[in-house]
Amino acid sequence: MSQLTKKQERFVETVWNFYAANKREHLPWRQTQDPYKVLVSELMLQQTQVDRVIPKYNAFIKRWPTARHLASASLADVLKAWQGLGYNRRAKFLHQAAKAVVNDHNGVFPQTTQKLQTLPGVGPYTASAVAVFAYDHSELLIETNVRQVFLHHFFKQKTDVADKEILQLIERTLPVGSSREWYAALMDYGSYLKKTHGNVTQRSAQYAKQSRFQGSDRQIRGAILRFLSDATITESEISKHLDFEEFRVKEQLGKLCREGLIARIRNTYSLPR
Repeated sequence: MSQLTKKQERFVETVWNFYAANKREHLPWRQTQDPYKVLVSELMLQQTQVDRVIPKYNAFIKRWPTARHLASASLADVLKAWQGLGYNRRAKFLHQAAKAVVNDHNGVFPQTTQKLQTLPGVGPYTASAVAVFAYDHSELLIETNVRQVFLHHFFKQKTDVADKEILQLIERTLPVGSSREWYAALMDYGSYLKKTHGNVTQRSAQYAKQSRFQGSDRQIRGAILRFLSDATITESEISKHLDFEEFRVKEQLGKLCREGLIARIRNTYSLPR
């Protein structure tokens, strides 16, 4: 941490004091430094509420406690376990990442962000998050709760705030040797601020309002995957059972096939085996 201004010092003290009294110790991924379990939690938490993730994470880790266990599972079983979280490509990427760790890294997770990003589905943010929460590396990490904290304290009167402005403050205030705890503190504090002061991340240049789920392509995709979890069935039967326009169901069936999330054999569809 570089020399801080008085305001920055007060900010750091505020965050640590809040965390000491209000840390979310019930979050199961806070109890581990296993990079596999951290990766599972990070992929599940992308665009999904914490309360929905907790039971799914616990069940997933109980069933596949290591990357080797997950790598040996079928994609169909992984997709079934993922149901309810949405954005099912994350499940496929996680399955592929486990296989890569086993096959390409002899079961040992990479430790640098550069090498972590060679795993399927692991981008810059996820790589940095694994490096921080598994290895306590001093990486720059920004997500919605972190943005909430810095926007609330340092950009009260400003709109369209770029991440590069926030990242400068993250870098200045990041404590040496305590990255894991500091980011946990920021995320817990940010979650609290969002509930008590409203969502100020709307003032971020990166803010994008999540599209409506009802009637969306995401809803159709999820319905198809749920329907196929216990059945091999034709396109016409799928359309008959789903309350969506036939052309939209057909379009999403094609996309799911191309993404490898479902399989087509002649005129029938199923989860991949």
